[in-house]
Amino acid sequence: MGLMLLLCLAAGRGLARNVADKNVCADTITAFRFPAIPSTLTTPEARAAYLVEHYWDCTNWADSNYVHHPEVTEQAWVDYIDLMRLVPAQTADRSLKALFNEEGKEKKCYLYLAGLAEKYLYDTGSPLRNEERYIVVLDALLASDVLSEAEKIRPQAQRELALRNRPGTVAVDFTYTLASGKDGRLHDIRSDYVLLFVNDPGCHTCAETLDSLRHSSAVRRGIAASRLTVLSLYPDEEPGEWRQWLPDFPSTWINAYDRTLTIRERNLYDLRSLPVLYLLDSQKKVLLKNATVEEVEAVLEGQHER
Repeated sequence: MGLMLLLCLAAGRGLARNVADKNVCADTITAFRFPAIPSTLTTPEARAAYLVEHYWDCTNWADSNYVHHPEVTEQAWVDYIDLMRLVPAQTADRSLKALFNEEGKEKKCYLYLAGLAEKYLYDTGSPLRNEERYIVVLDALLASDVLSEAEKIRPQAQRELALRNRPGTVAVDFTYTLASGKDGRLHDIRSDYVLLFVNDPGCHTCAETLDSLRHSSAVRRGIAASRLTVLSLYPDEEPGEWRQWLPDFPSTWINAYDRTLTIRERNLYDLRSLPVLYLLDSQKKVLLKNATVEEVEAVLEGQHER
């Protein structure tokens, strides 16, 4: 929907032309119905904001049949999350809070929505992943009377992990061990930027990210100018296997492993899926969490708003 929706909004039409006004909204399962955007809203920004905040006006979440039609509701959810990229974070958060207000919702529908939120906002493989938005959902779930205390255990654990090393907070310190056996600490690294690259060199995606970092001109320039330190960390058992891969890692990096397995055992970092990239500033404040190489390069090149 992304580009088509944006073009419709820019043209002042919106996707709700098939609905004359909100009064004609009817419960439907065979198709998703968009709310009518008031004609007084003429800018793409205003129309996008209205659509995000009123996106579910024509959806009856008291009807449990909705959960049996993912071809309608799940696609609508994907478009909803995609649309949020066009509006300020506060607008997106207000909409999510309103959606997860349990009033009038059937429990099956509520759990279905929670599942969609986890799948698209939290799962590591989702291209729409956005942990900040998912924290808003988790807060709503934990405050809801719909879920039992047992059902809140999982979202509580997810929230604790999501808040750990959140952008703007100081990264959790830990001890790493070099191949020589010498120990060091994350917070003792002196550099304008520290790129923490947690990886298992035996995994395909980790190898691809390693290759991208090795060939990144922004990373190489940062290291050459003594502005950037890359800490490559192996977090698992079998350090002997890790040592076999060491020749593939640049000697200009700090290449280490977690000898005590503290990071995994104490859940210090979100390692649900490797590799993981965290970009820290000189004070070890998290600038980027679960970042892509491209996002890291944008910050190093001054093209990303910090």
